[in-house]
Amino acid sequence: MVAKTRKQSARDQAPQSNGATAGKSRRSTMDGKGTGRFSLLRSRSGIFIKSKTGLSPPAFGVTVILALVAGLFHWYHLTQLFENDRHFSHLSALEKEMAFRTEMGLYYSYFKTIIEAPSFLGGLYMVMNDRLTEYPLVINTLKRFNLYPEVLLASWYRPYTGIMEFFGAPTKMCWSINRGQGLDPVESCEGMGDPASFYVTFVFLLNGAMMSLFFIYGTYLSGSKLGGAVTVFCFFFNHGESTRVMWTPPLRESFSYPFLVLQMLLLTHILRTRKPGQAVMVALAITNVLFMLPWQFAQFVLLTQVACLFISYILGYLSPSKMQSLLVTHMISLGVCFVLMFGNSMLLTSFYASSLVSIWAIIAMREKFAEIFHTGLLSWIMQGLASVGSTVILKSMLSSIFGASDDAHISSLIKSKFTHYKDFDTMMYTCAAEFDFMEFETPLRYVKTLLLPVNILVVGVIAIRTVQDVAQVLKERKGVSGKEEKTDDTDEHAVSDGGEVIYHVLQLLAFAVLAVLIMRLKLFLTPHMCIMASLICSRQLFGWIGEKFKHQVAVCAILSIMAMQGTANLQAQWGIMGEFSNFPQEELLDWISSNTEPSDVFAGAMPTMASVKLSAGRPIVNHPHYEDAGLRARTKLVYSMYSRKPAEEVKANLMRLQVDYFVLEDSWCTRRSRPGCSMPEIWDLEDPEHAGKVPLCTIMGRDTRPHFTTVFQNSIYKVLKVPKSSQR
Repeated sequence: MVAKTRKQSARDQAPQSNGATAGKSRRSTMDGKGTGRFSLLRSRSGIFIKSKTGLSPPAFGVTVILALVAGLFHWYHLTQLFENDRHFSHLSALEKEMAFRTEMGLYYSYFKTIIEAPSFLGGLYMVMNDRLTEYPLVINTLKRFNLYPEVLLASWYRPYTGIMEFFGAPTKMCWSINRGQGLDPVESCEGMGDPASFYVTFVFLLNGAMMSLFFIYGTYLSGSKLGGAVTVFCFFFNHGESTRVMWTPPLRESFSYPFLVLQMLLLTHILRTRKPGQAVMVALAITNVLFMLPWQFAQFVLLTQVACLFISYILGYLSPSKMQSLLVTHMISLGVCFVLMFGNSMLLTSFYASSLVSIWAIIAMREKFAEIFHTGLLSWIMQGLASVGSTVILKSMLSSIFGASDDAHISSLIKSKFTHYKDFDTMMYTCAAEFDFMEFETPLRYVKTLLLPVNILVVGVIAIRTVQDVAQVLKERKGVSGKEEKTDDTDEHAVSDGGEVIYHVLQLLAFAVLAVLIMRLKLFLTPHMCIMASLICSRQLFGWIGEKFKHQVAVCAILSIMAMQGTANLQAQWGIMGEFSNFPQEELLDWISSNTEPSDVFAGAMPTMASVKLSAGRPIVNHPHYEDAGLRARTKLVYSMYSRKPAEEVKANLMRLQVDYFVLEDSWCTRRSRPGCSMPEIWDLEDPEHAGKVPLCTIMGRDTRPHFTTVFQNSIYKVLKVPKSSQR
């Protein structure tokens, strides 16, 4: 092997004390010849809104080439940022695994399990009958954690390495890495034969393809290749606000979100086409499935989409038949996911599932609404109220029938945003910055790159024209008899064609609300703002600027101003140079692997437990996937170590979970992101009886006797052993 010395970090990296990776914590800090216009079309029964946005498509070949170039640049950009941040290619296998902190390590561990099993089917059986993740329970992790991406990648990795080995082609190259500072050298491998490199390569390829989709999306929506370019440039200029895949490749959104982009592109085509073919509806159903399978949160995004489509229908931009076709497509997709997820009840008891049934029923009863409320604003309001009320009632009934409570924390989280409600689970979320309200700096950054001003301009133009059209429709409908209006509701030709633009505005507003409430969800808002920005190239909306050339010059001028701050943002990203190092956790994992039995059970902070399972292969009782009600209860018992409860009670909790070792981290005892957010303070909400006492973790930090025995300790971690006499 060749001796190779690591490059020096551009700045000092201190190991993080909460079990996360050391160093840095990353947070995502119509052109053409169309003559369409918003106009009032008078049918035999009334006046309806129409907007022709289907412009002449640009040359297909040129569009595809430009899209491929955009995708290639994004793939390279992501790859370089990831490598610069961690110097990933020079890490040992253990360091690469530690770099996948918190739930990333949990997800990656199942990929590792499958590729290291004697056979693919054997590995699949192991993840579907897993006893390591929530010991002593045997759980189907494929069902619980949306692990289809890991299964698919593992199914590719095994034959890839087998075929390359058969032909004698090398798949990786390894070096001896001199780490300096008195540390032992380690072996580091790079190439597609290295499991971690194989894994992240496909994540970045998928997200590179996503950028190609963004270019096509912006081109199609605006009717101009310049619109596609605007979308891509806006995404790059606001890259830190648009994605975090370059810092967190294994997260579910990294696999799921690209398919949402494709799904919304297909939906745009369906809304623009008066009678979409069966093939495109099937394609929509498939993308729905591909979006939902990797990510448990996808159902909430689709809930907002269905709500926006329903509002478009109420306003007259979507025909009843098309709306019902879309609902049936969503129902079929949901049913397929329910089967593929082995009957995961969280899907059927979701607000998304209930909304599909409720809205379908309301549309089926549209004639009754017309008879009772006649038409106009009152009818629209009543349909909206009926959909919300019936969705909530149906969801409550289904949750009671199935006994599902896994998503109860979501309701509590939303409740905490509007009230002073607090509980243990809610505080575990809201004390993390990514689940707090959107910070003020975020819209300020949007303003600096002109993304927010451009979106306000686009939405303003659409809103003014839409309000004028809707007001005219209400005026013309006034006085129309119930019988005539009943005919209107069933007349396919009496429906506006402008649904795709209205839908995108509504979806933008929905994403904005989500992002304001939960900062993490700006990863939906920012890309959609980039899509909406493409509409500044729409001749239909901005033809009043002047002739086509003058319009294009104006757009280029806006892009030039965007680039001033945008290039500064990119340079800041390119300037990030680091090297992953977390020697205290490496010591911990090495000690566990060498000094404990494979059957010994561990408990501790959720991020650390993911690493213990991934790198040491030991059973754990809690982990970072906090969406299951049972897991939340187990974690609460484990985290009683950071409460003010008596040591005997905490020891009894660990005994109940059959824990052999507890990994104590002092940082979890003292860390406080803001007032009220240290673990002892969070516990004071649940356990006011012991408020004011010294936290148990502080006591254990001084002396663990007589309740526990310290068997390992370094600058960050202390491993406590539950006495043998107390064990099962």
